Amino acid sequence: MKRTNDGGARRIVVISTGGTIASRWQGTGYAADASGDDVLATAPLPEGVTVEVVDLFNVNSSRMTAAHQLALLRTVHETLADPGVDGIVVTHGTDTLEETAFLLDLHHTDPRPVVLTGAQRPFGTGDGDGPGNLYDALQVAATVDDLGVLVVFDGRVHAARGTVKTQTLAADAFSDPSAERLGRVGFSRVDIERQPERPAPLPLPAAARTADPAAPGATPLPRIDIVAHHSDGDPLLLNASVAAGARGVVLEATGAGNATPEIAAAVADAVAQGVLVAVTTRVPAGPLAEIYTGGGAVDLVAAGALLTGTLRAAQARIALLATLLADGTATDPARGTALLRRLLDGPVRAEPALATGGSRAASGVAGRP
Repeated sequence: MKRTNDGGARRIVVISTGGTIASRWQGTGYAADASGDDVLATAPLPEGVTVEVVDLFNVNSSRMTAAHQLALLRTVHETLADPGVDGIVVTHGTDTLEETAFLLDLHHTDPRPVVLTGAQRPFGTGDGDGPGNLYDALQVAATVDDLGVLVVFDGRVHAARGTVKTQTLAADAFSDPSAERLGRVGFSRVDIERQPERPAPLPLPAAARTADPAAPGATPLPRIDIVAHHSDGDPLLLNASVAAGARGVVLEATGAGNATPEIAAAVADAVAQGVLVAVTTRVPAGPLAEIYTGGGAVDLVAAGALLTGTLRAAQARIALLATLLADGTATDPARGTALLRRLLDGPVRAEPALATGGSRAASGVAGRP
């Protein structure tokens, strides 16, 4: 699908949320305080693109909360309710960008793109990467369709699902350790090399249809914890999470999804109390698999846990959040389990297919100066 506006320009909305791309020196360190207009002013605009800025909030992304993410989800859907908008770019801190991108993607039902980007070097620095990343993100948002939510960083285009921060400081901060990049951008081209894998999108959750879920009197958002296994690991923290009221727990296991018999027993107890448990791994790449007993994935699955495929802990937690916010799952545990299984499994990966610019032609959008 290809849309046109009066004059033929692509109308892109930039939603600013803070992060390093908006961070300035505070005397002892950097913190997000630059406005979206300030950030946009650092980047040239691609040819044929007009931009509007929404300053949603301005936080370091390590302080991101589910309430922030749901506010962004609502804003994205409200923005796309305008048929004259051709795409959205979200400027976001890199620490939790992978979580926000995945939440948006799980609920993204529109063919128009939502593109997240940010920076590894602060606002206004001579060698800052923010302007180039923002330019590239605008170019992608003006060019592609039907790819879901994307992450554009350092000239690379990534699908939201599976993409994580793999470098603490390097410019090439993001990748999917278990899959190839989705495409690349630069030199007047947006090249899409494969289609992303995405489960069927979810409706907007009820908590995001109403006022800010963090507002006084609002229904509290579900507690979802991540518990890591390691040498000498025991069930103490998993049990503490359940005792604290967690409705979902991500167990970051070892290897292909392995823990101990004691932890498997604690998982069974948690599941019996209605807690959803997902098992991921601390290994950067590869799927989980039911291979080992003795507290391994065989026993964890038998205890009622679900394996997360190639999703790692932060995005598995987002899958739990989306499940617990979905209609009917609070009162129907079987429905919640079935939905979580679908979100964790995703569709079968498609074979790589070469394409340029998604379903829109990439011509007419200038490359980075």
